[in-house]
Amino acid sequence: MSTGVSTSTDKIIVDRSRSHRNKAVSKAVRQTRERLQSGHASNSSFDRDVLKMYIASMLQGATIMPLFVVIITALGVYFTQDTRLLFWALLTLTCHTGNILLARRARRQEITAESARKWRRLLLSGQFLVGCCWAVFALQGCDTCEPSSFILYKGATLLIALSVTAMSNFMLTPAVLVAFAPAVLALGAKSGLSRDLLEISLTGLFTATLVFFNYISDRLFKSNLRILSYQSEKDDLIAELEVAKSMSDEARRRAEEANLAKSRFLASMSHELRTPLNAILGFSEVMSAEVMGPLANPTYKEYAGDIHRSGQHLLDLINEILDLSRIEAGKYELSEEAISLLDITEDCIGMVQLRARAKNIAISDQFERQLPAIWADEKSMRQVVLNLLSNAVKFTPQGGEIHVKVGWTAGGGQYISIKDNGPGIPEEEIPVVLSAFGQGSIAIKSAEQGTGLGLPIVQAILAKHDGQFLLKSKLREGTEVIAILPAKRVLQSLPAVEEAQAVARKRKSFA
Repeated sequence: MSTGVSTSTDKIIVDRSRSHRNKAVSKAVRQTRERLQSGHASNSSFDRDVLKMYIASMLQGATIMPLFVVIITALGVYFTQDTRLLFWALLTLTCHTGNILLARRARRQEITAESARKWRRLLLSGQFLVGCCWAVFALQGCDTCEPSSFILYKGATLLIALSVTAMSNFMLTPAVLVAFAPAVLALGAKSGLSRDLLEISLTGLFTATLVFFNYISDRLFKSNLRILSYQSEKDDLIAELEVAKSMSDEARRRAEEANLAKSRFLASMSHELRTPLNAILGFSEVMSAEVMGPLANPTYKEYAGDIHRSGQHLLDLINEILDLSRIEAGKYELSEEAISLLDITEDCIGMVQLRARAKNIAISDQFERQLPAIWADEKSMRQVVLNLLSNAVKFTPQGGEIHVKVGWTAGGGQYISIKDNGPGIPEEEIPVVLSAFGQGSIAIKSAEQGTGLGLPIVQAILAKHDGQFLLKSKLREGTEVIAILPAKRVLQSLPAVEEAQAVARKRKSFA
């Protein structure tokens, strides 16, 4: 029974056993992309993060408000001799302690998107209780001290408490309004009953300050929310890039394994593919030449000739495929020696001369005769020159010309240039022609179609020799191909070393 686990490492580029994971990843990436394209995320999507940040900030500054309450209570009792402030301080510290315990409980529990609203309401309720304590403080009076001094003390205390609350609770909107709205109502009620100018001024000042700090808190909250949104978008983009990179790396690895397995297979199957073809070619040639006796039916002789030509074409195709596969698999070894590029070119011209004469094509040459030898693989370089000359003869029309040059390059290397006056190659088809099995429109329409492997093999062989291949062509003007070998492969002859006079041997002296 199949377990759904992929066992192939070289034929399947995409692992089908992980389709469920790919679907989940694709869905998450698609949702992220849609959210990023639609704009910033809504405020509700960050409720849990904002609430966690508020709880952490509240617990970190848990000692600030109690310390402030103790200080202002001590100052108030010292200057007013009114012990009622102690009861207010005890009530305020109790409510503040309840808020801290509530925040600790919220931090210990897992806050989900559904429970975030409930905890937000509970924390706002705690701030409202603390605000009621500040409202009690706002209703305080002093019969034994000067009214203006006590109002100044009370106003300064409320303003400092408002600023501390606004700076520490801006991540919980609208905590500032909830906490000090009772104090504003208390101040307004007391100033309305007393009709004291100082009380009315304090109420107006405190109300304006509350509105200002509420505005500042709202701006800080929105700024932090925007930072969270940018951070979330950055994390989503990073996750999407990582997923895309992992998928592309996996696909590339499997494609490389498949290509390498194919190349290794073809490179190791050369004997198994060539052996039956050799038998086909040999027996068909014997039959067509009637070596063992005449054939009774002349049609059989024609069939034998067709079999021989088809087998030869198939053998050439297999040889080219195997050569390219060996190069890709890294099994193409060079047997380097000192050779002459001029001699190889002349031999190859002689090999294609018969085909060129059949099409009435003139082959002219321009050689620099004093070229030194080069360090290269003779069989490979002969294959390069023969492929380029065969292409030139194949695509040059009747009565055309082919011009062959061999000489020095500007950098001290050697080159061979083969130029014809054939139909040429369109500029947009040059990359196709240089790719494996690629053929241009002229080659497809031509009666002499090839395999499309000649030029890729030429490029690969020259690359093995650290050389370079150039193709220049214009439509209806002809094509020029240039094979370049670098200067480090040129074997320069060194001048003879002049004989130097022998140096007299020094005698050792002893003290």
